[in-house]
Amino acid sequence: MPLFKKRTVGKPGEWFYCLEHKKVEEGPECPGKDRFGPYASPEEARRAMETAAERNLEWENDPRWHDASARGNTDDE
Repeated sequence: MPLFKKRTVGKPGEWFYCLEHKKVEEGPECPGKDRFGPYASPEEARRAMETAAERNLEWENDPRWHDASARGNTDDE
């Protein structure tokens, strides 16, 4: 018996956004490398790309993620 079973059928109420097919799926239909989720609703899954873009923008502008060396500031040397 395998240690890990490949889950081929998703749980009802789990929603994913497939990056390859660009569609919302209930339960994981596509491989994990090709999807975002799980989300609580199809509406949340539909907004997956918008949510990712918003989070990326927040992280890019978060000063905790950028130290002096990343900005080219070498005053500490």
